[in-house]
Amino acid sequence: MRKLMLAAAAAAVLSFASHANAETAVFAGGCFWCVESDMDKVKGVTSTTSGYAGGTLKNPTYENHEGHVEAVKVEFDPAVVSYDQLVARFLRTVDVTDDGGQFCDRGFAYTTAIFAEGAAQKASADAAIAAAGKSLGKKIATPVNAFTTFTDAEDYHQNYYQGDDLKLTRFGLIRQSDAYKRYRKACGRDARVKEVWGKEAFTAGVPAGGS
Repeated sequence: MRKLMLAAAAAAVLSFASHANAETAVFAGGCFWCVESDMDKVKGVTSTTSGYAGGTLKNPTYENHEGHVEAVKVEFDPAVVSYDQLVARFLRTVDVTDDGGQFCDRGFAYTTAIFAEGAAQKASADAAIAAAGKSLGKKIATPVNAFTTFTDAEDYHQNYYQGDDLKLTRFGLIRQSDAYKRYRKACGRDARVKEVWGKEAFTAGVPAGGS
């Protein structure tokens, strides 16, 4: 019993240390449910939060977030995954050539963006955009914006892709996580990312070229 207690205490200390050293990144990639799902699967990411970024409204909501884009705040352990790696991974989860939205979700609120906090993140993001353009041989529509504010989305949006509640959707009465999967497939997100990125794609948390 004492060994188990010591092991649990050690794990708690390591977890605290990891979060204490955590850094954050903010990405907009269309539907924030999908961005959250993809980023949660990256080793080194410790938490994700759906929200609204880039606009000037003081209290944006899902019903009114004009001028804002759906975005996700990603907390990560830089000892496990660097900001450079995280940005490169994010870009390969979206259609970086589309400036009118993402997949079946159209309009400014669903456009892509990287919100860089400070000069170091901006330099990394700019380099990642340049590398993406060179890799694809196309103009990249994803801008690198200065981080200003981020407002958490409503509670029911958080970890939506994992929800167990029954929801009445266009697919009928089904479990929330299943509704999310059907939405993602019907929206053509993964198919389009594979079309754009080929073997570099990172779809539904899995690189197209391997595990």
